Amino acid sequence: MKVSIVTITYNAARTLQRTLDSVACQTYKDIEHLIIDGVSKDDTIAIAERYKAMSRHEVVIQSEPDKGLYDAMNKGLQKATGDYLVFLNAGDTLYAPDTIETVVRCVQQPPLLLERAGGEAPAVIYGDTAITDAEGNFLHLRTHRPPEQLTWKSFKQGMLVCHQSFYVLTSLARQIPYDLQYRHSADVDWCIRIMREAERQQLALVNTHAILANFEEGGDTTQHHRDSLKERFSVMAHHYGLCQTLILHGWFILRAVARRFR
Repeated sequence: MKVSIVTITYNAARTLQRTLDSVACQTYKDIEHLIIDGVSKDDTIAIAERYKAMSRHEVVIQSEPDKGLYDAMNKGLQKATGDYLVFLNAGDTLYAPDTIETVVRCVQQPPLLLERAGGEAPAVIYGDTAITDAEGNFLHLRTHRPPEQLTWKSFKQGMLVCHQSFYVLTSLARQIPYDLQYRHSADVDWCIRIMREAERQQLALVNTHAILANFEEGGDTTQHHRDSLKERFSVMAHHYGLCQTLILHGWFILRAVARRFR
């Protein structure tokens, strides 16, 4: 079974090496690593080329102009040849050297899994995420934790599974490109649409019960927090309805206020 890891870069020389090292040390061998670059002006491509020359995994580097992060991700979707794919952008890392082995094991363990999935490969393999500082040091586990049984309705409570810990069956992922109308939250919309389609096709979503990724605090959604929140509200209203989204956001605000005054 081949796993595709897609890394989107643009002027990512400061953080890219950490990401590449986490892939290079994986004990699982059948990995395709796609580095989709937006014509970086720093040393990003030089770092990627050195990594490619030394890597025992298959490495593909593509550098060309794009229309932003999610356009680049769509390019990665179409280029991936693995059975499953995951997005691991510059600064993000795989949690442990055996992370990909953990994911593959969850796909291949018979007979319970095959019975749950109706004999078909699971649509999604998911797990937990650790938050790190700019140097890659562990800070804490992500506030939103994965539910035991994930469904597309789970994200009513927020993005309970981080993008970097959400492995998708590639044949399914290619059918559902990122919606470029969203600049900061297309990943939330994409994950929901993937899970809705999985439910329609009666494909399983499988919990690894493991930490799969490290996510650097201060990413795009943190830097554009207000715009991201507006987009997430729009995404949730689209999928869950305006009335229910308003009620849920009211509850989020009350909960945040209560925590502040504890």
